[in-house]
Amino acid sequence: MVHVLITGGARGIGRALCEAALARGWQVSCTLRQGEPPPRVTGYRLEMVGLAGLADLAADIGPIDILIHNAGIIGPKAGPLGDLNPDDFARVMQVNAFAPLAITRALLPQMQAGGRVLAISSQMAWMGYAKSDSIAYRMSKVALNKGVQAMATDLAPRGMIAVAIDPGWVRTDMGGAEADRDPAAAGAEIIALADRLTPGQNGRFLKSDGTERDW
Repeated sequence: MVHVLITGGARGIGRALCEAALARGWQVSCTLRQGEPPPRVTGYRLEMVGLAGLADLAADIGPIDILIHNAGIIGPKAGPLGDLNPDDFARVMQVNAFAPLAITRALLPQMQAGGRVLAISSQMAWMGYAKSDSIAYRMSKVALNKGVQAMATDLAPRGMIAVAIDPGWVRTDMGGAEADRDPAAAGAEIIALADRLTPGQNGRFLKSDGTERDW
């Protein structure tokens, strides 16, 4: 049975990912900072800032086939010339860009041959998109994409795949009510993609349907 671990599984896209994976008959685990995991999902407490709980997670989780880095925060809405608090900015970078690297490294001994790592990025990371609001979030997702590309290089000799995923504009607490994508549909599409990823897609930035998108 496929075992998938999804970070940030209590709500939003993370919860939809958990439910889509369960619908495929997979074993599903998730991390969460607060709240409760979806029914039939094994939950692990993990702080994305400071990574408290990561050692316990690595010791307890068992073999993993798919790791999906979904946990993320939007952070301050300010643009690059706005009133940016360095601590708030650093927190966004820690959660969105650094934590996926640290978690992947900690869980490598549990990853199975042919394992797949997916990181939920954003269309706001696209370098051709020049809007300036939420600059901490935008920069963190660009950094995440580069981290995924680098991980893909190092994971390829192990027979593993790493990709960044643009899920589109999804109706969540972060995306807002005006977003055009339903979380359940986005989650199902991403899980289906996770199930069919190929080595030729390693290191790519993909839409949730698997089509490649520009960096």
